[in-house]
Parts: sequence; C-alpha cells; structure tokens
Amino acid sequence: MTTSTKPLGIKNYGHIPHLPGSRMGSGDHTCAPGQARIACEKVRDRHDEILVQEKLDGSNAGIARVDGRIVALSRSGYDAWSSPYEQHHHFARWVAEQIPRFLEVLVDGERLVGEWLMQAHGTRYALPHEPFVAFDLMVGTERTPYDDLVARVAPADIVLPKLIHRGGPLSIASAMALLGEGGFHGALDPVEGAVWRVERNALIDPGKGGARMRVVDYLVKYVRPDKVDGVYLPELNGGEAVWNWRP
Repeated sequence: MTTSTKPLGIKNYGHIPHLPGSRMGSGDHTCAPGQARIACEKVRDRHDEILVQEKLDGSNAGIARVDGRIVALSRSGYDAWSSPYEQHHHFARWVAEQIPRFLEVLVDGERLVGEWLMQAHGTRYALPHEPFVAFDLMVGTERTPYDDLVARVAPADIVLPKLIHRGGPLSIASAMALLGEGGFHGALDPVEGAVWRVERNALIDPGKGGARMRVVDYLVKYVRPDKVDGVYLPELNGGEAVWNWRP
C-alpha cells in the first residue's frame, strides 16, 4: 500500500443534492426548492436546458492528469493505491493499463469523475461495457458542459451514463418510467435513480452585446426510497464480495 496523498490537493467529488422524496444517506442533503422546481417543473427562461441521466451505483472514482501523469483517485481524492479496499486497487491497475487512452482526453489539472462498477454495492450489474462510467470532466469544482464532455471522451470510447431526456423539466415519475426496472447499464436489481443536470446559456456580458456562455448550473438527483445502500458489501453484511466484473 502506498502512502496516502491527494494528488490534486482536493476531494475527487462531493455530494449531489437530493430532490424531495429521494432516499438520503449519511451526509446527504436536499436541494433548494427552487432548484427542484427548475429541474422537474418549470425552467427560468429559454436559456435553461435540463439533461437527465441514469444514476449508477458503484464506488465514486476519478482519473486525473497531474504534471503529465495519469493518476487514479478515490472519492476523497487520495491515490487509489492507498485505499484499504481491493476494488480500488483494481481500479488503479485498470487505469495504469490504459494511460495513453486517458492522456488523449485530459490536460493537466483535469479529472474524469465517474462510477467504478467492479463491485456490487447496493445494485448488481451484468455490465454490457467496461466497469468505469464517467459522468463529469472537472477542473476544481467546475464541470464541463455535457456536449463538450461527450466530444472530449468520444475519441477514447469512454462510457457515459445513459441520457434519457434532454430539453425542458422532467418529473421524477417520468424519469423513473423512462428508466424502467433495470435501466440501460445492465442492472440486475431495480435501477437506483436518476441525475438531473441543469445547464444554462449564462449571460457573461450584460452590455449591448449580451454574450452568453454554456455552463453547468447545478446537479440534483433522485434515489428510489426503498434503495438500501451497501447491501452487497461484505463490510456491512458480513458475507462475501459480489463482483460485477473481474479482470
């Protein structure tokens, strides 16, 4: 095990606020009422766009480029090799085997954030693709807009969560109906939920020009109320690990 360090000096990822009615765990919080209204009921104006993706149930992980090197990160931002969990060592090894692929996507200071789906947490998967699914390309706390994310990862064939809706607001009921029982990533248990990305053509020049720039305003999520976190994790149930994928 290596010495614990945070290569970027920050956490890999924080917590996405929950929509009303979503099942919350320790450290989670509900989004502001106005945020829920924009995502699910009524946008502010024509400059808002709502994108909804399947929420995946794995271990949050990151792939960063630091001083020209590709580094695998745990959610807390530490080098994945320093994790006490086997699945994170496999993640670090998997990333190390594909360094040219990630060098093609990332510039220094950037990181891909996603779910490492090797081990079942609360949902089992018969994965139809590789075990890492990226949902954000970030610098610090800033997210890359969806279309730019798609363009950046496409040459490296990196998997993204299924986009189930794009346009105006989408209700929770409609999102769950679009996902169906098992979603689009091979879930063997009921799909966990969905993530709403609220993007906006934000005004950056209030003067006569009125120039705008595409930004990710915020994210919110919904997790079905009967979801049980970590039901397949040995450290919680005392049993054996359940693997969705093995190298």
